Amino acid sequence: MNENYSTMFKNHSLNFIEMALRTDKIERIENPDGYGKRIGECGDSVEFFLSCHQNVLTTVFFCTKGCLNTNACCNTVAKFAQGKTIDKAWDIQPEQVASFLKTLPQDHTHCAELAVGALYRALANLISKNIGK
Repeated sequence: MNENYSTMFKNHSLNFIEMALRTDKIERIENPDGYGKRIGECGDSVEFFLSCHQNVLTTVFFCTKGCLNTNACCNTVAKFAQGKTIDKAWDIQPEQVASFLKTLPQDHTHCAELAVGALYRALANLISKNIGK
């Protein structure tokens, strides 16, 4: 087994590993109801694409150029947001993301902030279009 994978499996929770390696929420949507992008100080970028029906987020996809920590955070945000009302999605906090992942390195909490910030921008964009109500 590759040494990097071996180290990852030893040092991280199952939640972190699943969210870091999951790919089913990575997709660009043409003409999303809501779109938000953030670029972190570290250089990682995150884009969220939202579809909404009757005030509920029916689809939450993302694209990222970044590390596994950022990917884990984006997948967690997508997991938390899908199926939520717009108002409830605003309640998602970086601390909740880090808590769910359990083993997000302390020096990478900015990844959770980056992912949640991109979601907030997508929500704001959705609201500005008056979609979903």
